[in-house]
Formats: sequence, C-alpha cells, structure tokens
Amino acid sequence: MPKSNVTTARKRAERSGRYAEFWAAMVLRFKGFSILAQRVRTPSGEIDIIARRGGLLVFVEVKSRRDIGTAIEAVTPQNRRRIARAAGLYLSRHQGLAACSIRYDIIAIARWRLCHLKDAWRDEF
Repeated sequence: MPKSNVTTARKRAERSGRYAEFWAAMVLRFKGFSILAQRVRTPSGEIDIIARRGGLLVFVEVKSRRDIGTAIEAVTPQNRRRIARAAGLYLSRHQGLAACSIRYDIIAIARWRLCHLKDAWRDEF
C-alpha cells in the first residue's frame, strides 16, 4: 500500500477512535461518572478513559468495530494485562485514589450502537 494510503487510513482510524471515546465519555457522564482523564499514556500503555463515581474508579477500554461482538473480542488478554499494568502505574502516581474500588470496563461501539460492559475482567496481578 502506498504511504499516502497508509497515512489516510491511519488518520481515519484515529478520527474514528476519538469519536468513539467522545461518545463513551458522554455515556459515562450520563451515568453519573466524572471523567478524570482520557488517553492516559504510561510506559506500559494507554488507558482510554479513567472515570470515577463516588468510591468507584473505572478504567475503560473503548473499541469501535463493525459489530459489538467484534469490538468486545478486540480486547484480548494481552490488552487486558497492558491496561491493568497501566492502571497500576496511574494509581501509584495518584495516591489520593488508593481507597477507591477498581473496575475494568469495555465500551464497545458499532455504528449507532453502544454497549457498556461493566466489570469486563478482573485484575490478574
């Protein structure tokens, strides 16, 4: 594939990801969460959204695909480990959140559908 096509495809994917994260954050706000951070980069990887409601801290992975099932399946065990490590690093830098309960969620977006999968996995560490 020529470089310009790769660049165009990458830009389209980036735009689609930002769109999905925007809607995911809106849904979380509607559900009473405060968005603490988005697109948090750590040496272990990126966390799409970090949200809090009371004593609950949620690390959210957002996936946009052609259908909901494919979006959920795109969060592989390797992705889950990476997100959990990144969450640990985030928590080590934000001591004030240490008392919060932790949850890992997936928000899957497919065209005009959105599925919020709460407590999608448990920390394996």
